[in-house]
Amino acid sequence: QLVESGGGSVQAGGSLRLSCLASGFTLSNRCMGWFRQAPGKEREGIAAAGRDGAPIYLDSVRGRFTISRDNSNDLLYLQMDNLQPEDTAVYYCALDPGGPRCHGFAQRDYKIWGHGTQVTVS
Repeated sequence: QLVESGGGSVQAGGSLRLSCLASGFTLSNRCMGWFRQAPGKEREGIAAAGRDGAPIYLDSVRGRFTISRDNSNDLLYLQMDNLQPEDTAVYYCALDPGGPRCHGFAQRDYKIWGHGTQVTVS
């Protein structure tokens, strides 16, 4: 399973770091992604990183959010800086078992999902 943590409430311009811990399997050879779902909106992919290849980002978060991995401890992180009210959402981590490289944010490719953590920016 995947378990997210680190969400909370911050003021605009603030920062949060989300964590995602895997248990029962390893992240090291898989693509991992962060998604979010704002109230009344579809869930969207915002960042993904595989063992191979460069991370990919949604345009609206590029330069503000950074995805990283600690493969030794099966952890995935999302550092979020300069948060804005439009970043308010439930954030999910997810695993694409298809291989070591991420190919995008197609949600059908991500087979294991966490339960989400709330981020509120005011």
